[in-house]
Amino acid sequence: MADIKQKQQTTKSWTTRRDAKTKRMNQVMNITDGRVIPTDRVVEVLEEILVPGDRVVLEGNNQKQASFLSNALAQVNSTKVYDLHMILSSISRPEHLDIFETGIAEKVDFAYAGPQSLRMAQMIEDKELKMGEIHTYIELYGRLFIDLIPSVALVAADKADREGNLYTGANTEETPTLVEAAAFRDGIVIAQVNEITDDLPRVDIPGSWIDLVVEADAPYQLEPLFTRDPRHITDMQILLAMLTIRGIYEKHQVQSLNHGVGYNTAAIELLLPTYGESLGLKGKICKHWALNPHPTMIPAIESGWVESIHCFGGEVGMEDYTSERPDVFFTGRDGSLRSNRTLSQLAGQYAVDLFVGSSLQIDSYGNSSTVTKGRLAGFGGAPNMGHDPGGRRHSTPAWLSMINSDDALVRGKKLVVQVVETHQTGNTPVFVESLDAIDVKNEAELATAPVMIYGEDVTHVVTEEGIAYLYKAKSLEERREALAAIAGVTPVGIKHSPRNIDRLRQEGIVAWPEDLGVRRSEANRSWLAAKNVEELVEWSGGLYQPPEKFRSW
Repeated sequence: MADIKQKQQTTKSWTTRRDAKTKRMNQVMNITDGRVIPTDRVVEVLEEILVPGDRVVLEGNNQKQASFLSNALAQVNSTKVYDLHMILSSISRPEHLDIFETGIAEKVDFAYAGPQSLRMAQMIEDKELKMGEIHTYIELYGRLFIDLIPSVALVAADKADREGNLYTGANTEETPTLVEAAAFRDGIVIAQVNEITDDLPRVDIPGSWIDLVVEADAPYQLEPLFTRDPRHITDMQILLAMLTIRGIYEKHQVQSLNHGVGYNTAAIELLLPTYGESLGLKGKICKHWALNPHPTMIPAIESGWVESIHCFGGEVGMEDYTSERPDVFFTGRDGSLRSNRTLSQLAGQYAVDLFVGSSLQIDSYGNSSTVTKGRLAGFGGAPNMGHDPGGRRHSTPAWLSMINSDDALVRGKKLVVQVVETHQTGNTPVFVESLDAIDVKNEAELATAPVMIYGEDVTHVVTEEGIAYLYKAKSLEERREALAAIAGVTPVGIKHSPRNIDRLRQEGIVAWPEDLGVRRSEANRSWLAAKNVEELVEWSGGLYQPPEKFRSW
């Protein structure tokens, strides 16, 4: 036995990953200048660094894109680099899917595919790529440290020095998480930067984590994803906002929250300084946020509603504003915003009282999904924020207000709210008997149906008809009745019973606007604290600099 043990100890190598990395790096030493890749030779470097079958994480969340590196990857010789296993937070750019058509990549694990969702669905139907799983952001990040450890990480930053130290500025987002997963398991980390300079405002990621940097030929792509022009907010969305503020935020004393992106939530943000003020709610609700710096939050911030905001990422045009509001935003000594997608997702999952989102489809029991026939959009972070985390132990008035039992071990619950109009544009019903996600599961050969938020986690649903307080339902049948009551003229709503609705209203399981003191006739744009982008700029004192496409004056 001792001889066998000694033989194993002398023959087994424990540095195979490190040795493989050293070999790959040695192959590009004649191309690079220290850690710096010449801009025009990045494709050549990728061809030497990448090995067929590699697991590659490419930074590309729903805002910030390593666009120079993704374009370079699409140009590698597919006879040298092929069958890559791609890990993408967001499939957002055409080349993210081009690499599968050319054979450079074979399999993908991802979280979101909004801009490419239609093409993604078609490619799956045509068997042009292999599906791993559709993840939430936190789930995907977590697997990078367990069973999806990357061989190569391709990321983006604002600036680097020649030692590889990175400054990520206002859009740190997921960069540190992607880098760390590769850097500490002997993966290779390549960062594209807008500028290589000796003078960094601060070091966000140390050079010892970075192997190679390249100055891109254009700044990385950054989308103003969370900007909503108040001009497009409708009276219907204002009604939904009034119902949410009165029937949920006030009722449950919601102080910490996350808003999803959309006009429904933008309307809520713009009604806080007006409608919320008229209800005497300032200082009582909506004080602490996990939220990107939405421009529609400016009036609420300026009028003293908001105490703190931690951001997933930045927002184009909000850089000067966040820098001048350090009492509200997390900022560095240089004044720039410090965002962190991983930490903000965790805050949105565990630290907030409430999540508000929307969906494309909701079934008769409250299960919802943005994955529909012919459109494989994925989820992003909604399932992280949109569920009741079993690990939570701290209590707040809102969390405790979900208790419906006298059990000695009863616990509170996070408020998970879906705010939707009963029909989408084109009169397509949101409320359906069966989610398309079930069919997509079969077509894409997924192990489970891609449900975004499970009905058991949803506590409230708000429509133009009223609010269903699902957490009060005593059975699945009563849950279905409550949803039918506020589902309008949809396949779910037409099955409601008027007698049941009267009982549900009396028991507080369903509330009409009039039950909450909300007058439909008063739901109009006069409540908006800012009615267009120009007024948002005025509220900011000129600090907000909206992108050109949002300038209408």
